[in-house]
Amino acid sequence: MAKKCVHKGCGKTYENEDDECVYHPGPPVFHEGQKGWKCCKPRVLTFDEFLAIEPCTKGKHSDIDDTPEPEKVETPDVPNGTSVNLGSMSESLPAPAPRLPAAQAAQRTATPAPPPESEDDDPNATLKEGMTCRRKGCGATFEGGNREGEKCVHHPGVPIFHEGSKGYSCCKRRVLEFDQFMTMEGCKTKDRHLFVGKAKKEGEEEKVDTVRHDFYQTAATVTASLYLKKIDKANVIVDFQPDHVNLDLRTSDSKRYNTKFPLFAGIKPEESKFRILGTKLEMTLAKADGASWPVLRSDDKLTGEMIQVGRAGRA
Repeated sequence: MAKKCVHKGCGKTYENEDDECVYHPGPPVFHEGQKGWKCCKPRVLTFDEFLAIEPCTKGKHSDIDDTPEPEKVETPDVPNGTSVNLGSMSESLPAPAPRLPAAQAAQRTATPAPPPESEDDDPNATLKEGMTCRRKGCGATFEGGNREGEKCVHHPGVPIFHEGSKGYSCCKRRVLEFDQFMTMEGCKTKDRHLFVGKAKKEGEEEKVDTVRHDFYQTAATVTASLYLKKIDKANVIVDFQPDHVNLDLRTSDSKRYNTKFPLFAGIKPEESKFRILGTKLEMTLAKADGASWPVLRSDDKLTGEMIQVGRAGRA
């Protein structure tokens, strides 16, 4: 009798328990916006990237979830009637973070807009048994035969993780445990599942207007990450200029990001470099001076935070 493996990162259907299983033995870790698994090092920012992290352990399939529970933070017990020295406690606590203006705070905490609603499968597409529906929260597999009577119950919104609670932007339900989040029933129904999506014409490229980016810096350099999966290393163009970077990034799945990327401050093109990783382009930008960068792009909105790295900029 066929069973479904419950190991995190696997989820395959199996009959022989001795078949190899590649999975994550540790629990998920969500901390300060980063997502990953306790059993391995990769950390990402988006939920789709989190689901795509390659499993790190080989073993055997199982229909029993043996993932350890996340560690709980222990708090010391205080016996009844015992006084607590609040003064010493306050001395050990870090200073409160400065408050942002209301407009900037609202900008930071705004719920991200959901992606465009997925289209139906191309009617001429060939489906293989075992394909999984691509819509979030559905998880149905294609079993062959007639597709009449299908119902795809899914979440059209984006995942939201806030102060320990987990849910989707398209509905109000929130849960605390990751396993509960992964099994949350969808809030919208469509007549068909989405197994392959819309077919692309031969040679057709999908234009990518924007990509997510972040950065960190030292006194001499800024290391910027532009997140785009499956970049074709053979056809990449990264042209460093004193105040911008010309980018032409093609991917193996027919996407293209072609733009002039404006920089917050000047760089030394001859000393700057880049490398292509599995999910991003990483650029190391040599600063023209030692001033700190509060943002990466010249058209990014300032957050109001003070960042001092190296020497201060001249007025």
